[in-house]
Amino acid sequence: MAENNLLQQAVDAVNNFLNNQGGQNANKQQQQQAAQNAIQTAYNDAKTPEEQQQLQQLEQRLKQNSGLG
Repeated sequence: MAENNLLQQAVDAVNNFLNNQGGQNANKQQQQQAAQNAIQTAYNDAKTPEEQQQLQQLEQRLKQNSGLG
């Protein structure tokens, strides 16, 4: 089963945010918002419970790491 494109975009957005924790604060906020938006868009498009679970885990990672800094 192939992952949908929106799910991959959400994964990429979260990874981008997490990989740039040392960046400027305004940029971090933009990246966090972009990641949150990507997760929400993908969640709305999720076709399977597995995709929804993956997105929930991504969102949890984002929330856990957004408090750093």
